[in-house]
This record gives sequence, structure tokens and C-alpha cells, in this order.
Amino acid sequence: MLSFLVRYSLPFMFFFALVGFFFPRVSAWVFPYLPYVLFSLMTLTLLSIKQSELMRRLSRLSVWLYALLHSLFFMVLVLGLSYFLPMSDDLLLAMLAIAATGSLFATPAIVRALGFDHIQAMAMTITTTLLLPINLSLALLIKPIAEVGLDWETYLIRLVVFIFGPMAFSYLVHRLVPVVILNRVLLTVSPYTILLVFAFPLGLVGSFREMFDANMLHAMGYFLIALIICLVFFVTAFLLYRKQGVEIALSAAITSGNRNVLLTYSVAGVLLGPAFLPLAGALQIPTYLLPVITRWLHKSLLS
Repeated sequence: MLSFLVRYSLPFMFFFALVGFFFPRVSAWVFPYLPYVLFSLMTLTLLSIKQSELMRRLSRLSVWLYALLHSLFFMVLVLGLSYFLPMSDDLLLAMLAIAATGSLFATPAIVRALGFDHIQAMAMTITTTLLLPINLSLALLIKPIAEVGLDWETYLIRLVVFIFGPMAFSYLVHRLVPVVILNRVLLTVSPYTILLVFAFPLGLVGSFREMFDANMLHAMGYFLIALIICLVFFVTAFLLYRKQGVEIALSAAITSGNRNVLLTYSVAGVLLGPAFLPLAGALQIPTYLLPVITRWLHKSLLS
């Protein structure tokens, strides 16, 4: 059964987003456990990557330039759109926070499932995650929150726990555990890390379902915004990297489209305002449809 889920993991991600929407009680039950799943996924993903090769990729300027595109470029784009399109301060803050968000830590596993360079995807994911504290702070300062100040102490503690914690743990394990033993364990565990990804669409989409039950038209507006955000991020990255080849372009596109909104929420929480979780929930449906679309695009472009 596990091997079947791993083999068809890409469509199953989208399937679990639909399960979370149609069964909101299940989604609500899973949601409180998502931070633990996130920490586990980040740690296992980092452990499964060859450290020397990863550091070599992280030293490339191109990876950091991608990280700026992934976050600051889209933040400026969202901010620019806010001057022409009517939107509430809460919605603008939510959109800025999503633009500031790093790539999902499941992205390397998704990219590997597609047959692309997962180490490059890991390097891009790490750089966008490392820039998250700066980008998120800018988003919170650009649109000050009415009666809530930024609790820097809590913010920094959460950054250490959810971003630097898995990185430090992975580094120590690679230094202390013999390579033969570590590789044997990872060889058994790594193929199944993608199963942890199913919890994210399942648990996050429930907040969107709550909005849908309260006001269907309002929720459909949020879904349309989420769809546009996902599409713009994906298409922009693909077009900018198209000259470097189909696989590189699609890797950049899916890395840009996948947003680790749970990490952002775990770090900043209520500071992101009431619009963030419903918009993040709506984003799960197009986000987890992207791997399926990417596989189809890859076959179409190659043929």
C-alpha cells in the first residue's frame, strides 16, 4: 500500500486537498499536528541530501538570485497591484506574506518524483527559506497591524525552532553518525518522506472550507486570488528560466509555485491577520495540482 502511495504520490497530493475540503472535521483534526509534520519533513529532507553537494549548490550566485525572484520580486509585484486593485489591508498583508514565503520543503521530493534535479531544488528551497525572516519582517512593516505589535522575541524563537533547528540537527547527524549507517537508514526512509506531504493540503484547506461555509461568494473570490497567485508565480519563473532548458525551467516554476505557508504561519502566527489562513487554505488546491500539470507539461514539451 505504501509503495502504491509513493508511486502515485503526485495525484494523491491533490486528492488529499479535496479530502480536506469535503471533510472539514478531518482537516480540523489534522491541523494542530502540522507543525510537527513540518519539522519532521524538513529534517528528513535535509538528512537525505548529500551535504557537500548541497553546499556547492548553495555557493552559486544563481541560486540566491532565484531566491530574490521567488520573494522580493513577487512582493514588489503584489504591492504594486495593491495601488490599482481594491483590496483590504488584511488581504494585502496575506498576499505579501505568501509572496515572502519560501518554497515548500516537500519541493525536492516532488521534483525527484518528476525525475528532475532534486538537489538544485533543495538549494533553491533553502535559500528562499533563509530569506523568509527578512522578507516576512518587511511584509509586516510595510502593512503595520492595527493593535498588534511584532513580538520579536517570540518571532526569533520560532525562527530558530522551525528554520535553523532542522538545519542544525541535520548538520550534527551528518557529522556524528557514520556514513554507512546513515545511508542505510535514509535508503529505507527517504522514499516515504513524500507521504508526510499529504498532511499539508489535508490540514490547511479546512480554514478555506470554513470561509466557504460562511460566505461562498467571498470564499470563491479568495480561491480566484489563490489561483492567480499560483499561476503567476509558476508561469513567471518558467518563462524566466525557459532558455536554460525544459527541466530547469519546470523545476524553477514548481519551486516558485510551491509555498511553505505553514512555516510562515508557524513563525508569525496571528500577526499575519485573519485573511492569511483562508487564503493559504485556498492556495492548497492549485498548489497540489501543479505537480500533475508539471508532469503533463514536461511530456508535452519534450514531444
